[in-house]
Amino acid sequence: MGQETSYSREGYLRENYRVFHLRDTAGQERDFHFHDFDKIVILLSGRVDYMVERDTYALRPWDVLLVGHHVIHKALIDKSVPYERVIVYLDRKFVERAMPQAGLMECFDRADKQGMRLLAPGPEAIETLEKLIAATDDAVRDDGFGAQALRDTLLVQLLITIDRLSYSAGASQQAAAPQYDPKIAQTLSYINENLSKPLTVEELAERVYLSRYHFMRLFKAQTGDTVHAYVRQRRLLYAAQLIRQGVGVNRAAADSGFEEYSTFFRAFRECFGVSPGQLR
Repeated sequence: MGQETSYSREGYLRENYRVFHLRDTAGQERDFHFHDFDKIVILLSGRVDYMVERDTYALRPWDVLLVGHHVIHKALIDKSVPYERVIVYLDRKFVERAMPQAGLMECFDRADKQGMRLLAPGPEAIETLEKLIAATDDAVRDDGFGAQALRDTLLVQLLITIDRLSYSAGASQQAAAPQYDPKIAQTLSYINENLSKPLTVEELAERVYLSRYHFMRLFKAQTGDTVHAYVRQRRLLYAAQLIRQGVGVNRAAADSGFEEYSTFFRAFRECFGVSPGQLR
């Protein structure tokens, strides 16, 4: 991802929800973006890493990823293997209006507050998900009496299954992050832990005992970004996370490493398409 990359609001949900069961050999790889709706991703086969806010998740088959509304994310797809997944778009207001006391969207709140975005189902939960996906596939093609009610019922069952996974500490776990060269892994950790500080290529290269030239080449090969673009991306993602948590925009700018608010404001608006105040 280059320096000029922008994060955008993508996709519109005019229905109460939409369910996609997709199979292909490449997948649709987008840049960083966010939605006005909540999103569930269930990986059935293939290899994909999801970058969500400041975290990266390496999904395994049957992992469930929860991406809340306005959460910035991007899929990194291994196009050498077939990629099959189920994706659900959800209008939170519809779910809460339909079953106001059920708390079916609480899994997204826990994902956001506690970092439990990735759920790893056990054998029983996988069997339940398998049956629900098969039944949903059939229901999508059904236009007979009560077909919509049947689809709604299957959605509720899916949300209950995912909420139970989210509640269960034993079933909920973060999958391993992608494997980087040890020197780059060390650099990424240092960047993410020191976003409020100046981060120069020279300093980062020196920390891992590499020449500036070799460090820049290795970093680009491992992450797909230049050092400057990666640091800028992480600063902006961190600032957005702070703002969404209620931190003032000036404080968020300073804590994410921007020395001048005007520079932060321009970069934020360029990347997100909205001002820091509008995101808040």
